[in-house]
Amino acid sequence: MSFVKNLINDLDDEFTSVVAEEKGAAEISGFLDTGCYMLNAVLSGSIFGGVPNNRITAFAGEEATGKTFFALSVVKNFLETDPEAVVVYYDTEASVSAKMMKDRGIDINRVILSEPATIQDFRHHALKLIKAYEKSKTRPPMLMVLDSLGMLSTTKEIEDTAEGKETRDMTRAQIIRGTFRVLTLKLARAKIPMILTNHTYDAVGSFYPSKQMSGGGGLKYAASTIAFLAKKKEREGTDVIGNIVRVTMNKTRISKENKSAELLLRYDTGLDKYYGLLDLAAKYDIIKKTDRQYVLPDGSKVYGKVILNEPERVFTPETLEKLDEAAQLEFKYGNNTEQQESELVVHDVKEEESSET
Repeated sequence: MSFVKNLINDLDDEFTSVVAEEKGAAEISGFLDTGCYMLNAVLSGSIFGGVPNNRITAFAGEEATGKTFFALSVVKNFLETDPEAVVVYYDTEASVSAKMMKDRGIDINRVILSEPATIQDFRHHALKLIKAYEKSKTRPPMLMVLDSLGMLSTTKEIEDTAEGKETRDMTRAQIIRGTFRVLTLKLARAKIPMILTNHTYDAVGSFYPSKQMSGGGGLKYAASTIAFLAKKKEREGTDVIGNIVRVTMNKTRISKENKSAELLLRYDTGLDKYYGLLDLAAKYDIIKKTDRQYVLPDGSKVYGKVILNEPERVFTPETLEKLDEAAQLEFKYGNNTEQQESELVVHDVKEEESSET
């Protein structure tokens, strides 16, 4: 060990350290709560987790799948965790207003808005911001949001359009790749997480139908987490109250790839905090289910919508702890699922037997 430390001291490089010291840019010191237990679970493998606090996380989907509202939900919870926290929001679609943020419960006095027209503008602004942040004596927690990458043009495209040229800009994918090649490590070292939204399209020529993100492979390689979103309408009677959004992990280094979870995005209140927990609880026998009803601890049977109207009544701290164990089995990368599922069931059986005794 003395040789390793002496060698590092001789190198005199602030970015070189012993792995055991956990000083590397890839080390995650925490997560940003998304405001939705099941979204936390599918992103991080824990209902108490969420978005890694030093990585790029992308929400990608077709139009109107709720990408912006997912980003705003993270922004709201991020600002609520620390009264000094700051958000830098890059709006490339002119889609986010002060009223919209206020309606979502966001403190707009701590949100910096920037509206870059090109990828180059965004890159230049972001790099200047990171540099200024690193030089600052006081560094409050900071989150960056790019909404969205798909709407950013390039300098060449704007110039060609102004001159009446209709040629396609073949440099865009390379510029995006270069942008995130530079930003990824700088953001990680500065401990600044980034939420990014992007559009998807149907891949042409693939044997199986699949979705691809726009902008080439730059973001695909740079983002540590990519969640694909798809939606269907949610109704109460004949009224459409929102969307059921299916989140599928396209890329992740924390939770399991290709795992999915369904969330409720309401038009009036945003992401439902508890939606999806009932299915997880039923699967792992934390809450019993018979036909379409759920059996409460007092033995009464109710429908799922009744529980979701008063979620705190059922999802007590003790139940949430059990659900977190189940979420780790279901979503966390590296778990021996079959063995741990059997251990969880045996543990529950023993608890029941001891309570009966």
